[in-house]
Amino acid sequence: MSPLSHLFLSAFVILGTNAASSVLDLIPDNFDAVVLNSGKPALVEFFAPWCGHCKSLAPVYEELAAKLDFAKDKVSIAKVDADAEKDLGKRFGVNGYPTLKWFDGKNDKPEDYSGGRDLESLQDFVVAKTGIKIKKKASPPSSVETLTDVSFKAEIGGDKDVLVAFTAPWCGHCKSLTPIWETVANDFAAEPSVLIAKVDAEAEESKATAKEQGVSSYPTIKYFSKGSTTPEAYEGGRTEQAFIEFINKKAGTHRMVGGGLDAKAGTIDALDTIVGKVTGDDLATLSEKIKEAAKGLQNKYAEYYIKVSDKLSTNNGYVDKELTRLEGLIKKGGLAPEKVDDLTSRSNILKKFKGEELLKEEL
Repeated sequence: MSPLSHLFLSAFVILGTNAASSVLDLIPDNFDAVVLNSGKPALVEFFAPWCGHCKSLAPVYEELAAKLDFAKDKVSIAKVDADAEKDLGKRFGVNGYPTLKWFDGKNDKPEDYSGGRDLESLQDFVVAKTGIKIKKKASPPSSVETLTDVSFKAEIGGDKDVLVAFTAPWCGHCKSLTPIWETVANDFAAEPSVLIAKVDAEAEESKATAKEQGVSSYPTIKYFSKGSTTPEAYEGGRTEQAFIEFINKKAGTHRMVGGGLDAKAGTIDALDTIVGKVTGDDLATLSEKIKEAAKGLQNKYAEYYIKVSDKLSTNNGYVDKELTRLEGLIKKGGLAPEKVDDLTSRSNILKKFKGEELLKEEL
């Protein structure tokens, strides 16, 4: 890089032209002043623009700098384009990207950072080194159940379908899975018979379980159906949609992305078949047919089919009126998730009667 280019870039950094970023850009002209001789510690990332891992780290590193911006008089969060500034990289023994080093601000002997590349790990490292207190937003309670050697044995083989991820604290892919796993757990939070869980395969209280399950790589995801301790390896995609489709197929649930219920929720095929075959002349006997078919069905919504058929036999406008009422309640909002599920399921059942009602009107 020419002396003129260095001068321009140095001025660019010092004047704060790149105001959108809280990460300091370092070059040979300002490196010693900012990092070695300031008396202020600094975390420095040596990166290359073409490096994929560097690109993944960039938004996390930027967020770290933004969170520590209030303490910029006590610590610097900086970066060096070591591809452009090869001499700086060579000076500190950088031979891979990204490389993060901690400088105490007093000498040129940095400490290599070897922790996780997630925000929490980086933040905890800086806090431990400086004593700076960062206000953390309270996190909502997790819907993911953390299983130990004891609780794993209690949950697996019981009355729940369980999808469990075996993870390790240092595993990058596990960290990428974490927000998706939490979202899926939230999607199924209202399903009492489904459990989304995780096992820390390296924790003292749960590593025996990981060993018993033959876990040798992370994350490993296994599915246990109700009443079974025999796992099925999950080998599908790691997206919210993929996990939901898998669980719906295995557990017989009807969740959609976002946690809502699909159009099949609450409906009963055996009763829908009867409803679909009814003509206008059969409406008077529909209730009896539904009651007969519902005998022995272990489904709480069978009674609702009977109720609707009873109402419809004497009130042709019942389905439309009731469907409008239920959909209005859902749209209004402010209901508990369980109540929304119930109203959605009832609405789905009412829609099954719509064809029958329209047929009667045509007659």
